[in-house]
Amino acid sequence: MAEDQRTRPSLSRQLLPAVHGLLARPLSSYYLLIASSGLLLLVGLTMVFSATSVKAYAQHGSAFSMIGKQAVYALLGLVGFWICQRLPARTLRTLGRYILAVAVVLLVVLDALMALQKVKLLHEPQLGPVHAELLWLYLGPVGVQPSELAKLGVVLWGADLVARKGPALGHWRELATPLFPVIGLLFVLVGYNDLGTMLVLLALIVGLLWAAGVRLRVFAALAVLGTAGIGLLIAAASRGAGSGKVGEPNYRFARIANWLQPPENCSIGACYQLLQGRSAIYEGGWFGVGLGKSALKWDWLPQADNDFIFAIVAEELGVVGCAVVLALFSVLAYTGFRIARRVQDPFRRLAATAVTTWLVAQAVINIGGVVGLLPITGLPLPFISAGGSALVVTMAAIGILASFARAEPDAARALHARPPARWVRLLWAPLPPLPAPRRPGPERSGTPKPAGRAPASAGKGRP
Repeated sequence: MAEDQRTRPSLSRQLLPAVHGLLARPLSSYYLLIASSGLLLLVGLTMVFSATSVKAYAQHGSAFSMIGKQAVYALLGLVGFWICQRLPARTLRTLGRYILAVAVVLLVVLDALMALQKVKLLHEPQLGPVHAELLWLYLGPVGVQPSELAKLGVVLWGADLVARKGPALGHWRELATPLFPVIGLLFVLVGYNDLGTMLVLLALIVGLLWAAGVRLRVFAALAVLGTAGIGLLIAAASRGAGSGKVGEPNYRFARIANWLQPPENCSIGACYQLLQGRSAIYEGGWFGVGLGKSALKWDWLPQADNDFIFAIVAEELGVVGCAVVLALFSVLAYTGFRIARRVQDPFRRLAATAVTTWLVAQAVINIGGVVGLLPITGLPLPFISAGGSALVVTMAAIGILASFARAEPDAARALHARPPARWVRLLWAPLPPLPAPRRPGPERSGTPKPAGRAPASAGKGRP
């Protein structure tokens, strides 16, 4: 016993330096990002197959019909990852405004078709080959979720805008033009049908402005305006917003009311999905009932392959499986903010912060709704839930982060010092630009550091 106690400190002293040594390597951020996102994608494909196999066999006669579609989306996402990893920062800055413009146009078409149907001007939300279905817009058989494109567009366009404004962001006039009008437009276009995605967009904007060093009083004003706007969007469900209908109970308010009261006081009809999700978690215990052996996926739990797939993870893999998923998201969050802290270019720093905030906020909202810590919002769990647009856009965002990870000063120097083979650079990723030569900082030159938080740290460096 005494010998074991003597060896424990020595093991910890050996382990911690080893971890620090691994994290100190030039390409640690890149490998951590690839490993965490790749494992999350693998877990997602496995759980989608487990959650959909029974339903797919009953509907299509093949247990692989739904996972086949998800695998195609995963391949498209890998293509998006590969493309975005190869694009330089200047191209990403230019693409941001076009992606956002396309997203806004698609959102206008989607909302217009849904509104025309609700005022009885259209029998179906369809105009020629264009068909709308709540959050989806279809052109023939091809469907896209415009709000997912809006996330990526806001990341790139917003990071470019804030980086160009630099220290001027300390003035309200610079914040008000054109950032706030565009966010207000998206607040209406996205939030009218999809309040959950709007919350993610707000979190993304907060992360972007925080990384830019905007004054705290701006966040206080945004909190007041955001709370008032969210209240209006909740009330709009009584007038037909989202899946609400005129004359019927407000489903958005009902979700909040059901979340606030104890489960035993909630009726089975109003809280059916929440109660079934909790039942799946209780059934799983510590180690789960076994992969593929879920009982509630037999059409007992609504949206088992999408919004509530974390409940299936809990039922089949237990607390241990949930802990693995949470650990992978934690590594992804740490890596994203690590990249944002290490890159020198203001645009890369802002975009990395925004992407990481987006993914973390969406995961927290989804998991919090499943376990009952937050109201249900209908958001998919990144990498894990079934879905096409969400997975493809998420993988493209990871490709952008991977590009930034390779552009970290130490990583760029290491890659240029020992460049990969030419065919690797052609097929995988080109060499990142070399960072500017190191200059002595305030500590080295003897100049004291300025006190206080800079009003706009995004203005440092060349935009």
